[in-house]
Amino acid sequence: MASYISYWNYKDGICDFLQTVFPQVIMWRSLRLVSSLGLCASAFAQSSTVNSYVSTESPIAKAGVLANIGPSGAKSSGAYPGVVIASPSSTDPDYLYTWVRDSSLVFKMLIDQYTSGQDTTLRSHIDDFITAEANIQQITNPSGTVSTGGLGEPKVNINETAFTGAWGRPQRDGPALRSTAMITYANWLIANNNESYVTDSLWPIIKLDLDYVMNNWNETTFDLWEEVDSSSFFTSAVQHRALRQGSALATAIGQSSVASGYNTQANNILCFLQSYWNPSPGFMTANTRGGRSGRDANTVLTSIHVFDVEAGCDGVTFQPCSDIALSNLKVYVDSFREIYGINTGIRADQAVATGRYPEDVYQGGNPWYLTSFAVAEQLYDALIVWSNEGSLTITDVSFPFFQQFDTSITPGTYGSSTSTYNTLTTAIKIFADGFVAVAAKYTPSNGELAEQYTRSDGTPTSALDLTWSYASALTAFNARAGKTSASWGAAGLAVSPACSTSKALTVPVVFNVNVTTVMGQNIYLTGSVGALTDWSTTEAILMSSADYPIWSTAVTLPANTQIQYKYIIVDNGNVTWEADPNNEFTTSTSGITTLNDVWR
Repeated sequence: MASYISYWNYKDGICDFLQTVFPQVIMWRSLRLVSSLGLCASAFAQSSTVNSYVSTESPIAKAGVLANIGPSGAKSSGAYPGVVIASPSSTDPDYLYTWVRDSSLVFKMLIDQYTSGQDTTLRSHIDDFITAEANIQQITNPSGTVSTGGLGEPKVNINETAFTGAWGRPQRDGPALRSTAMITYANWLIANNNESYVTDSLWPIIKLDLDYVMNNWNETTFDLWEEVDSSSFFTSAVQHRALRQGSALATAIGQSSVASGYNTQANNILCFLQSYWNPSPGFMTANTRGGRSGRDANTVLTSIHVFDVEAGCDGVTFQPCSDIALSNLKVYVDSFREIYGINTGIRADQAVATGRYPEDVYQGGNPWYLTSFAVAEQLYDALIVWSNEGSLTITDVSFPFFQQFDTSITPGTYGSSTSTYNTLTTAIKIFADGFVAVAAKYTPSNGELAEQYTRSDGTPTSALDLTWSYASALTAFNARAGKTSASWGAAGLAVSPACSTSKALTVPVVFNVNVTTVMGQNIYLTGSVGALTDWSTTEAILMSSADYPIWSTAVTLPANTQIQYKYIIVDNGNVTWEADPNNEFTTSTSGITTLNDVWR
């Protein structure tokens, strides 16, 4: 409420305030106030819905996590102490196993709650987790022994015996995530005068994982969805974080002999991370192989799991408010706008249901709760940093993201006292809440979170009571409340000058077209380069009708390149192309280009 009131006072009148904050209002003077008030009421209604959902879902989600841990968990009978079951579902799909990845992400969340004082009752769970993971490290499995690759085994049975069936292995993010969770606990113990336990008990477990990461990071891995064997952005990023934290911990407890090796490989990974960037249209390619578009929740999850509030909006480490992370978020979200039935009719500047990746067919290829929460969490994290720094910066790379919320913006730095800062942060908070509202809409009345909700009508589906879904809700809610985790040392990191990365020059281009449409019709953009979908009508870019009859979108395109493009009308699957010839122009070498067209 405070952000609305402070900005309201800044402007001369309610109409100007509302029209600035909500640029999608009807522009005719006689209707402007009515439309604006409707939009204002809608935003407040959404905020109220999300507030209520967070209040009711938080204890349910916390109980859902704890119900899936160890023999005392209400839904994890048969699990050994400290073992996290992915889900109690044992058929179609069978998730009654413990994954190193899921367990580590869940316990990182619980450790953050414990060490921050948010929940001081979790100590026994954390100690059981450490014992369980130490045992799991030693299990001989299809990936090998503890010294011959076995740490890359993705999952084991809940009684701490090897799973020997066919699976996508190895998965090399697990050791990195497990070490990160334990290092967070170790740092708290040291700060509370318990260094001996860290040195004697935790460090041997952590070092096994760090050594595995150091020696195997440049080998291929199955991605976090367990489908593609390649290099994976999420895996590379969490490996980088683990080695940075591991080096700092080693130095702190007098094990500095290993720090140099960890730092050397961390520098190499940081260099490699830059190569995932696809500058046009501006997203991180999730995997280096796999035959898909590369647009993937993998990258959004990366941003929130490497978030370091002290690193600001650093792009090298893909911080949530960095220009490349925001550009990536827009490309990722937009890829789901037209493929799910439940997203039908939602404007191009509003939140929608999102899934793993647009080509997904697993269990029907549906939206996931954890991916919807992840989008919200990245935006909340960004808002935290902008508030801390008292400003936000728009670059040519992030321009298409910000242009969704204010069509009149230009690149630059805007302080917190400016109207532009208030306009954008208010709109982005509403946008973030929208993704929580989507999850809330499709959460059943008992608050239980499955893995997915159907793309056609939002019915919960696939594995029920997914532990990761509950954990993702809790971390998103904390971010919304302004809570952050301890810094991991991302601030000030630089890529070596010898690092070879792909940084092709790109420029933002705004496309505006005047088209009168009828109900049910939408305008799309397609053209001659990959960023304009290579003339595809099925993957064409949905344009915003916020300033109807002007339809708009911003796209990042290769600089100094000849581009051809056309607009199309899509009406219930039927495609109408505008008349020949193709529109044509050459992109600039710098700055924003705005194209104002009329439908032909």
